[in-house]
Amino acid sequence: MKKVYIIISAIMLGSSAMMHAQTTKDKEITVTTAEGNNEVIELPEGMTYELDSLLHLYHTERYLRPDADCNFPNINPQFPREVFIDRLSRLPNRMEMPYNDVVQKFIDKYSNQLRRSVSYMLGAANFYMPIFEQALETYGLPLELKYLPVIESALNPNAVSRVGATGLWQFMLATGKQYGLEVNSLVDERRDIVKSSYAAAEYLSDLYKIFGDWNLVIAAYNAGPQSINKAIHRAKGEKDYWKIYPYLPKETRGYVPGFIAANYIMNYYCEHNICPMVTELPTKTDTVMVDRDVHFEQIAAVLNMDMEEIKMLNPQYRTNLVNGGSKPSSLRLPAQQINNFIDKEQTIYAHVINEQLLKRKEVEVEQQVVAENTAKYSSSRSNSKEKKGKKGKKNRERSRSVTVKSGDTLYEIAARNNISVSKLKKLNKISGSNIRPGKKLKVK
Repeated sequence: MKKVYIIISAIMLGSSAMMHAQTTKDKEITVTTAEGNNEVIELPEGMTYELDSLLHLYHTERYLRPDADCNFPNINPQFPREVFIDRLSRLPNRMEMPYNDVVQKFIDKYSNQLRRSVSYMLGAANFYMPIFEQALETYGLPLELKYLPVIESALNPNAVSRVGATGLWQFMLATGKQYGLEVNSLVDERRDIVKSSYAAAEYLSDLYKIFGDWNLVIAAYNAGPQSINKAIHRAKGEKDYWKIYPYLPKETRGYVPGFIAANYIMNYYCEHNICPMVTELPTKTDTVMVDRDVHFEQIAAVLNMDMEEIKMLNPQYRTNLVNGGSKPSSLRLPAQQINNFIDKEQTIYAHVINEQLLKRKEVEVEQQVVAENTAKYSSSRSNSKEKKGKKGKKNRERSRSVTVKSGDTLYEIAARNNISVSKLKKLNKISGSNIRPGKKLKVK
């Protein structure tokens, strides 16, 4: 492999305007080979996300804030290469993280242009790292793999790549389903922080069984096992990442150096005057299982919650509908709201919202009975048929009542009897949404 030398970019960041302009407009870096040729390496996609998209996430706006006491936040000190070599060697890692000029280039990227994104990720790490660590520990994997989502998604739980990889761990659709993540029109468990973390740990464990080398594992996580096997074949069977480097896709060439740089910057941010955003940890959460369809709007209205908080805690539900009617489904809420939900569960289901937000089991079709006089066809098509009709009168419907069963809601009763909720309430002079079991309701 050709030895690579790096043209180091400017170390000092200037005005605050430059700080705001650091939103990763560049999607690649350029290195210079020993022959003086420029080589372009694509950045991992997590290093290209706009900072504004991270700062406008719900949990960022609610639980994170800049550190007002941060000193020299715009000054990135210079260090000799020996310092970087020493610092990397002292990381408490099982994985090999060697230093070279390519790694230095990625460290410079994080410590200069992306320093405000690093500040966000250091704050957001308080939300996610305990979950990542538990999943990795369950599969006996190196805990430094918790920084993979730093380069995959910049710790943005809503991240979607240009090729459709989704969530913190950036699962493609087929791989997510292969590892047990449900994806359909209503649910995308690639966005579920806990389930996707355990799926990622299982996937990484399987990749290690194939390659037996952690640098090849994380390269395969990015490019897929087939791409890595092709690169190994082209490198005459070499299984050292740095020897198959020239045969890898451009983005994968930067993936391992980016991962090493992410480990470096998430541990040595203080030495580069990067201050984590101050984190106010959210209240503890818990889950409750629901066995009916329920919309976030119903929950928010009855429990007096911010619907955006419910969405943030349950990102796997694509349309804000928990589809418990298909199978028992989990709903995550602040721990203090769990008993509140259980106590008011029937009221939540009965709470009337826009009917189009919920799936109707039956619908009433508005019909007209039309009497038609049909002329006989003539033998010639030129004398075409002519229909004469007039509207008939609707048949008078007889009055009919039903008895409310335990657990019934106005919506369900209306759906079963082919009338709208508003008509049902009008027939029975109901002003609210509460009904008691045993009561008779007119449905015609």
